Amino acid sequence: MKPIIVELKDVRLIYHDPQAEMLAIDTLNLTVREGEFVAVVGPSGSGKTSMLSLLCGLITPTSGTIRLNGREIMVPGEGIGYMLQRDHLLDWRDVEGNVLLGLEVKHMLNQETRSRAMELLNRYGLHDFRKNYPRQLSGGMRQKVALIRTLAFDPDLLLLDEPFSSLDYQSRLRVSDEMHEIIKDEHKTAILVTHDIAEAISMADRVIVFTERPASVKRELSIKLSAPPSPILRRQAPEFRGYFDLIWKELDNGEQQTGIQLRTSVLSEAN
Repeated sequence: MKPIIVELKDVRLIYHDPQAEMLAIDTLNLTVREGEFVAVVGPSGSGKTSMLSLLCGLITPTSGTIRLNGREIMVPGEGIGYMLQRDHLLDWRDVEGNVLLGLEVKHMLNQETRSRAMELLNRYGLHDFRKNYPRQLSGGMRQKVALIRTLAFDPDLLLLDEPFSSLDYQSRLRVSDEMHEIIKDEHKTAILVTHDIAEAISMADRVIVFTERPASVKRELSIKLSAPPSPILRRQAPEFRGYFDLIWKELDNGEQQTGIQLRTSVLSEAN
């Protein structure tokens, strides 16, 4: 069994303001092992992004512990790469400059790390675009640049906060396929937060379903599909529809929708 990369144990998070307090996360327990790709789905406002903020050390839990490689997370961002919903590339920097930005901010830029960043650009088809500016790139290429920027400092854990949400559906499928391949090629451990059930099933080794706020784990599913590892091809697996229906029922629970995006095109794919 592979070693544990990140562990949340009995984590609770309470937000305070002058008028009231809100319990956002309640007794959350989650373990992710080396090389695993885990997707988290849940109702809107259920605490998924709050969990990511806890994992990268931007906020601290009210109680409970969060450990990365066996050590409690104390320094924000240490050993963790965080991809947001938007790529946040700097318009005045070319691709190479944007990829090196994280290394500069972390004071890690040297000949060795620069060479690694250039190797990543070359390996994943962006070397010829290294002098281009963000405005000259497609949305999908911008997301690939953002991922390589994140990988350049070799994080132990990748946090992906709906990184494809700004793309059109066709680009979203293609880019998720490419980025999944990159993450697996680099043997990275990743946690993806998404509202897209099909995206979660097609990309993840495990899907975690959150309850409504306060967040806790409602259900955990190991995804076993009789298809090649490509997310696009995994959507065509005969088991796909069963997982989709199961997760949808957990989220819907016989009530009104709670913000999860149900795409009719996804349903037709699963048939």
